[in-house]
Amino acid sequence: MTDRKTQLAANLAQVENRIAAACLAAGRKREEVTLIVVTKTYPASDVRLLAELGVRHVAENRDQDAAPKAAACSDLPLTWHFVGQLQTNKVRSVVGYADLVQSVDRSRLVTALSKGAVQAGREVGCLVQVALDAEAGGRGERGGVAPAGIEELGDLIANAPGLRLDGLMTVAPLIGEYAGRQHAAFERLMVLSTDLRRAHPAATMVSAGMSADLEQAVAAGATHVRVGSAVLGVRPRLG
Repeated sequence: MTDRKTQLAANLAQVENRIAAACLAAGRKREEVTLIVVTKTYPASDVRLLAELGVRHVAENRDQDAAPKAAACSDLPLTWHFVGQLQTNKVRSVVGYADLVQSVDRSRLVTALSKGAVQAGREVGCLVQVALDAEAGGRGERGGVAPAGIEELGDLIANAPGLRLDGLMTVAPLIGEYAGRQHAAFERLMVLSTDLRRAHPAATMVSAGMSADLEQAVAAGATHVRVGSAVLGVRPRLG
């Protein structure tokens, strides 16, 4: 366990240096960017070590893994983010532990989240997941709503009991005009964020960038980066 903590501490330090350097290059303050460590496929013991090392934001993408892990770590001062594609039949479980759901991409999910949050007596932060590879009216390869659908979905979240509209999230597209152009994709997300904030000034969160492209996200203006393998190592294969 000591070896694992040492390994995680070294990895965290490297990621921290990358974020700090990216902020410096972009003329931003380090505190403008929040690190979210994506702990999917890793055990609750790693989450505990990360908390000891000062991590305060963790993310999961599968409820069947996240729910027991969050329960085992419920005594820790953590903010839990759900970042995976979310089926409505998992919503009741997810709203029990997730402080933010970053992958909201359809009206039916908003309705389910609102109902679940009210029943749980919680306020759940929501990000509209934007698919920069989606045609108007469609959804992207990795989930998400087309840019043209942001305003309608954002309004729906903002007016839903138990929910709070916090901003936008994206995953760099693998296809379409932004494939291989992460910086351009993240700059486009920032433009969309500016548009959203005209109607919803408090929706300031912009979640973009992962282990491979966090620098591009910081350069574009992201407020949160989601880093997994650079902190925890190469993920075990899922069975």
